[in-house]
Formats: sequence, structure tokens, C-alpha cells
Amino acid sequence: MKKIIFRIIYFVIGLGALAWFLIRVIPKPSRATYPCQRAAFPIASGFIIYVAALLSSAFALNKLRNQWKLKKNFAASLSLIVLIFSSFFILQSDRPFVYGEYKNNLEDPNQPMGIGEGIFPGRVVWVHDSTAVNHECTNVTGDYWWQEDNVDQAVVNKMVSDALQTLTGKTTDAEAWDALFRYFNIKNGKGDTGYTSGEKIVIKINLNNGTRGDQYIRSDNPLDTSPQVVYAVLDQLVNAAGVAQSDIGFGDPGRNVDDIFWDNFYHTFPLVKYWGDGNGRTPIIQSTNPVLFNSDGSMENYLPQCYLEADYMINIPVLKQHHRAGISLTSKNHFGTFVPFMGSAFPLHYSLPCTEGDGTVNNGEYGEYRIFVDFIGHKDLGGKTILHLVDGLWSSTDWGDPPYKWNMAPFNGQYPASIFASQDPVAIESVGFDFLYTEFYNGNPSGKAFPQYSGVDDFLHHAADSINWAEGILYDPEGDGSYLPRSMGVHEHWNNAAEKKYARNLGLDEGIELLYLGDSISVNVEFSAENPSGFILANNYPNPFNPVTTIMYRIKSPTKVDLKVYNSTGKEVRTLINDHKNTGIYKIEWNGKNNKGEMVPSGVYFYRIVVGDLSETKKMILMK
Repeated sequence: MKKIIFRIIYFVIGLGALAWFLIRVIPKPSRATYPCQRAAFPIASGFIIYVAALLSSAFALNKLRNQWKLKKNFAASLSLIVLIFSSFFILQSDRPFVYGEYKNNLEDPNQPMGIGEGIFPGRVVWVHDSTAVNHECTNVTGDYWWQEDNVDQAVVNKMVSDALQTLTGKTTDAEAWDALFRYFNIKNGKGDTGYTSGEKIVIKINLNNGTRGDQYIRSDNPLDTSPQVVYAVLDQLVNAAGVAQSDIGFGDPGRNVDDIFWDNFYHTFPLVKYWGDGNGRTPIIQSTNPVLFNSDGSMENYLPQCYLEADYMINIPVLKQHHRAGISLTSKNHFGTFVPFMGSAFPLHYSLPCTEGDGTVNNGEYGEYRIFVDFIGHKDLGGKTILHLVDGLWSSTDWGDPPYKWNMAPFNGQYPASIFASQDPVAIESVGFDFLYTEFYNGNPSGKAFPQYSGVDDFLHHAADSINWAEGILYDPEGDGSYLPRSMGVHEHWNNAAEKKYARNLGLDEGIELLYLGDSISVNVEFSAENPSGFILANNYPNPFNPVTTIMYRIKSPTKVDLKVYNSTGKEVRTLINDHKNTGIYKIEWNGKNNKGEMVPSGVYFYRIVVGDLSETKKMILMK
């Protein structure tokens, strides 16, 4: 009886998948690449094979009977072979929804769910500078990713600075940090106030492959958070945000901060707390009582005491995939938080899609309990995080693998050399997921495609909107009856891997906004014989844009600067700058409004800078 019911269900689902695929793809063939169609295609194609095999079997069986009666032995033998092969395909349909070990069950592109967080809701900044790392790095003995000669610290410093300023819409690092602190404090009921002297900050990095015990020297190449990114953040906190070194601690509670950090940091930041055991490190102390309660009622967990005492947190994971979780970003980064108290993070793996890490997706259904949601919502984890900063200078194919060169554009066979920043914990994971999902596809040269597991983005659905919570689960990570809010951020998938546009990029007033700062916008250029003019004007970014774009320029010496926007007929639309400027690099935003404060229509515009007797004009596109 069960088999009959199963066959009926399979026939209905298979026919539905085939109809859905044909209805969507025939009018617009490019839709075949959409995640929903990539999910429907294996079911539809399997259904076609099943029906074809069924008809072939019936035809072969009929022929076999007739040929056997007429004693046509050779023809009967051929019919028998056809019948055997057809029957094989029919029997295989007992597992119609398994195709490899991966299932693609993503919702359609640009279907935002949840409410964006941040000064600019749902904003994620992606900074890509190919000069940040040495793409010839081999990551074999004596030539590791973490070494100073394989990363340009000055470039990384600028990438972090650009990310902060673009994320907050400010023109200086100090203003950017003040905006981050004020947004956080207003949101948490502390009033419109910035950082206050004496407040403590913890920085959670990923040192999953780092040392334990009394060892500090790293001698292998598995990927962790880059020292250069951490250095840039420490420099920002101390010299731009005005945080005392003694009020900052960083590391991964279950590991020691390696000498690759200590040797390069200590002379500049001697008072910062480097987590670990002995040799100047600060030991991690367990909270007196359990303070994180899995919302499915399965576990009670301790946290580091320094987390409880901190006022703010910065989360700096690595851009990598994972053989159990599918992706390993800001939420997965917190597994290391529990290692010193559990001995390992293995007890936490039960809520991941692939609990055993063997390629078999045994927990991939949508609407299951996901511990990552507890992390995002807990008052001492996600609740204290003012900045999510994903280190994508390098990337890896799994938690303990070396750096891996990416094939997708714009990386094209190079290391990703990127940094991602956001105030929205859901949006930044959604963007990271799309990058990892696109790069690590079935058939990826690495042989690994963990983001393709079913259910990998299930926790993002839960965190974005409580309507997606698992049946019988009310997320309450503090265990005090105060459930998490309906939305902790916004989730969606981009339109396609070529354009990488989210809802806000496409002109909607909801969803994610991904701002790309690529190599082309850098103005960190030296004046020389080849570049003798008194200024450098960069390409605006993003371009096309809606509703805001940023224009950067650099001037060689103090002078008057005039920067204006014109429409396609040459009529002045907006004066952005008409002032005397000192030597330096400047940024200014244009919000698509004219001098009267009115929004201008979509179209082609030009921005022209005049510096002394010299000028330059560039084109930009406003797309609503």
C-alpha cells in the first residue's frame, strides 16, 4: 500500500516539476539557471526517464510475449534485454529525489524576507582589491598565506577603511565608528551616544586550525582569519574610534592566539588581551552559570566571562564552506566559542544539514531547529555585535583546508582578495552564501560542493522571519521566556551570479543592498611622470546605482575643487563641491537629487571635476 501511495505522490510531484520547468523556462530560457529551476530539473528529468522506462518496459514485455509464442528466440532475447534495462530505471525511481548527495531547494531570486538592519538597512559592502594578496603564493613550506610578504598590510588597511565608510555613509573612519556605536546604542535603548571610555570590546576571530595548550608557532597552511585583517581592525579601534588597548580582547576561545599575531602585533598593541594560555596570553574564564540555552531544550551552554563583560563584539570569520554546515561564516564562527567548555564543538553539530560530515544530508529539510538562530539572537553574541566583517582575502574548501583560488568572476582563477562588511547578521550571511553556492557547485574542481546541501540557508529563513520557525520551536536562547523578535535581518538570494544584484540594487525599498568597491575605484595612486596632473578622479561606485553613488578623488596640492553633475543634455543638475580642499583623498555621495532637493529621473549623467585649469568628466547611470 505504501508503495502505491508513494508512486502516486511521485507521479504528481514529477508531473508538477516538469510542468513548472517548462512553463517557466520556455518563455525565458535564461531562467534555467535559477535555483528553483535547478531544483526542479532533476525531478522533472527523473520523471521523464521514469515514464519513458515504464512505457519501454510495457512495450518490451508485450513484444517478448508475442516473440516467445512465435519462437523467435533472437528477437525475444533483445526484448528481454530492453525489459531488464527499463526495469532497472523504474526500480531506481524508488529514490527519485536523490541526485548525488546534493539538493538545491532555494527560493526564487530577489524574494526578500525579513527587515533589514543597519544605518542603511540590509547594506552589505564588498571590497575587492586584487593587489591585497600575492596570487603566486603556493601555501607550501616557507610560503604561507599568513606571512607578511604574501599580504599587503597597507592595502588591507584601506580596504577596511573603505568598507567602514561605505557601510555607514561617512567620509572618515572616526565618523564611521561613531555612527556604528550610535546606531547600536540607540537600537539597544542606550540613547544617542557613541563609544564611552572604559567600555569593552571583544573580537571573535576564527582560529579553528590554530594551536592549543602551550604551543604558539603555526607551521602549516590550513586557513584561519588573516592577521592583517585583525591588525587593521585593532588599528581602527585604537586610532580612529579611541578605544583603549586594555579594553580590547581578541581570539578564538578554544585556541591560543598564535605567534603569527603576537610577533606582529605586540610591539604596537602591547596592552590588548590576546586569548590563550601562558606566554602573555589572557586565559579564557568560563561563565559561572550556563547562559545560552538551545531553544529545542537539548543543551545548556557556558560562555566566556569576557563576552558577558563586554559591551560590544566584532565578528571576523573566514569566507569558506563546511562539510557539515554547508557554509562557515559569522554564525558558524561561534562554534569555537564553546570549545574550551565542551572540549570540542561536536555536540553542537546535530542541528546542521549534514550532521556526520560524510556527504549524506540527513537534516536538510526546511523548518528544522537551527542553533545558528540562537547565536544570532543571544544577547551576548549577536546581540552585542556591532560589526560583521568576513575575511575573504583568502578562502578555503573546508574548515581545515588551505587557501583556494576562485573561478567565478571577478576572481577568474585568483584568490578572492575581498572583505565583506555589514551591520545585518542575516544579510551578510545571505551574500556569503550566494558567493559560496555559486563558486562551489556540483562539479567544482575541488570536488566539494557543500553549500549545495539542502537546508543550508534554512537558518537564514528563521532569522529573517519567525513565520519560518520550526514547528514547536520558540527561539529563546536566554531561556527567560523572552522570545527572539520576528526579524533579526533580511534574507534573499541575488538575481544571478553575473550581476549580483539584490532587491535594493534593483530599486526596491526592501531587501539587501550589495555595494561593490572593486579595483577600479582605487585612488591610491602616486603622482609621477606618467601621472603629472594635479588630481585623480575615480569611477563612481556602484554604477549603475540607485539611489546613492560615491565619487572619490585625490588632489596633489591645496587648491579649489569644483565637482558638478550634469544630465545628458549638458544641463547642470547638482553642485557637489565648490570649495578649497587640502591635499588628500576625498569621497562624496550623490543621492540622485538636484540642487532643489528633487529626485531626478533615471538615465545617463556625467560628473565633472575642475581642479585649477584642469578638468575631467566621467559617466554614470541612475537606474530606478
